[in-house]
Amino acid sequence: MTVQIVALAIFAAVFVVAEIRRTHIGIAMFAAAAAMGLLAGVPLDDIVGGYPIDILILLVGVTFFFGIAKSNGTIELLVDRALVFVQGRTGALPVAFFVLTGLVSAMGSPLGGLVMAPIGMSVAHRRGIDPMLMALAIGTGLSAGGFAPTSLFGIVTWGTADSAGIELDPLVLFAVAIGVNLLLLGVSYLMFGGRGKPRTPSPEGAEAIEEAEAGDRAGLAPLRAIHFVTAFAVLGLLAVVVVLAVRGDQPDVGVLAFGFGAVLALIDPESGRTALKEIDWSTVLLVGGIITYVGVLQKIGAVDLLGELASGPSAPIFAALVICAVCGLVSAFASTTGILAALVPLAIPLVQHGGLPGWALICALALCSSIVDISPFSTVGATLVATTVDPEARPRMTASLTRYGLTMVVLGPLVLVGVLVLPAMAL
Repeated sequence: MTVQIVALAIFAAVFVVAEIRRTHIGIAMFAAAAAMGLLAGVPLDDIVGGYPIDILILLVGVTFFFGIAKSNGTIELLVDRALVFVQGRTGALPVAFFVLTGLVSAMGSPLGGLVMAPIGMSVAHRRGIDPMLMALAIGTGLSAGGFAPTSLFGIVTWGTADSAGIELDPLVLFAVAIGVNLLLLGVSYLMFGGRGKPRTPSPEGAEAIEEAEAGDRAGLAPLRAIHFVTAFAVLGLLAVVVVLAVRGDQPDVGVLAFGFGAVLALIDPESGRTALKEIDWSTVLLVGGIITYVGVLQKIGAVDLLGELASGPSAPIFAALVICAVCGLVSAFASTTGILAALVPLAIPLVQHGGLPGWALICALALCSSIVDISPFSTVGATLVATTVDPEARPRMTASLTRYGLTMVVLGPLVLVGVLVLPAMAL
């Protein structure tokens, strides 16, 4: 038992030390996994064998494929046309940015949705929309799209769950993420105005709006053949994933993305070369290092040791609340992807020994880690504050986003465990 406790303590310590020293957690974690495994008597081949090749194929394939769509301008053109479509509907603009951010985030990297932040915050300023409403629309859209089967949060969550033996339909995870974030968007409208209470822009702002709308309509770049081909490939990838999932098959999104990406790269070699730079190798190393260490924890029995927490009749629900709260609290200040890769496997004992429904617990845990990303101490929240046009509004944004993020740390686990886990236990 001493070895298991030491391994768990080192696991937590690597997170803390790497964050303090601003070094790469994945690299530090892989080195720690090798050292801890060898000290515990695990053969080196078994340690290295725990490196998640299947998840890495997913990450590289998907980010490469959607990197082509970004580099050849397809994503930018689709966003431009969608914005022109809703130019005259002020109350619908936050919803439009929720949808657009979600679509961009679903295309490989959730943080890719942050390209909508400067556009959205500028539109909010010109249209007299409360910047908090626009920030929350972008943040919830990013969270919803990030759990698509083709995006990073979704890949890491259901890929890690699958490798840990927990059945989780990626489309169910995506649907839950959309539902939760739509609910949060609705609450944001109630809190910060919206369709029924649009703020009136200044006369100068109104004039700027008219000029901007006219310029947007006149300045749209023409669609080229490669844009149609890329859009068709994106729809094709999504259609194949959905059809296979509906048929009960397990779609290998990474292999499919490599296939579609290879075709696009042959058609447009320049975009294919540029897309190589879009592959998020830092995240690949992050996920690989963490999951390798978790594999060592499983081999030496540290994960089974956690199962003792779920041995009592009332302990599982309490443990689920605790792990979801820890997930949310840490994610508000650190990498959401890293937290997902680390804590999803550690939830296994609650499923195996506590009788908790695996799909519901993992969905709750995943959403708790994502809905707090709006905190100004995370990349998402900091970007939204930085892109707020009015400098005088930034202190209020920082304070409001801090309160919102900390509220989600507390309410997120209570609501998600209550709405997802408890009803699923009764079925």
